Amino acid sequence: YFDNLDRLSTPDYIPSLDDVLRVRVPTTGIVEYNFQMKKEVVFKMVDVGGQRSERRKWIHCFEGVKAIIFLTAINEYDQALVEDLAQNRMRESLALFETIISYPWFQESSIILFMNKTDLFMEKIGRSPISTHFPGYKEFQFNGAPSTDGDPEAAKDFIKTLFHSVNPDPENKRLFPHFTCATDTENIKRVFSDVREHVLEENLKDYNLM
Repeated sequence: YFDNLDRLSTPDYIPSLDDVLRVRVPTTGIVEYNFQMKKEVVFKMVDVGGQRSERRKWIHCFEGVKAIIFLTAINEYDQALVEDLAQNRMRESLALFETIISYPWFQESSIILFMNKTDLFMEKIGRSPISTHFPGYKEFQFNGAPSTDGDPEAAKDFIKTLFHSVNPDPENKRLFPHFTCATDTENIKRVFSDVREHVLEENLKDYNLM
């Protein structure tokens, strides 16, 4: 922000695409978006707020959902909730994830996990040991060897394993994890393409076309 202060403060400033990508607007309530993916295919995406105060508005509202996209910020492994300074944000995210995928009306839904903000995570992991907040990391094996603090790939794999570990039915309910950076347009294009193909495939299966 400070590196761009002169540009941002000019009277004729127009936001660039990168500026727009970095804007964060908290989701409140339920917001619905429709995407025309192909000539005869429309994706309906429903965005809901993840804050504790928002969950009661939507948690019982959905049936017939083909896929859940769960977004978690992996750089928040060492941060506390605004609503509860005693609660670690990633532990809260894990608890919410486990709750959602355990609901009976989501048993037929695909679970797509976006582990976001990898850029901020990579900057932080070398100076804020993940084992301080998740002691189990010290016993975690990565590529057949003990993990070390400061290793971003081992830490990412550990976080992915944490989310897999709360899946109550791993044999029948697959998780589809993706590491994402919302400001990296090429990364998001690839991930969204994967998600689109997966959802289309699941719809074809529902209609016995695969």
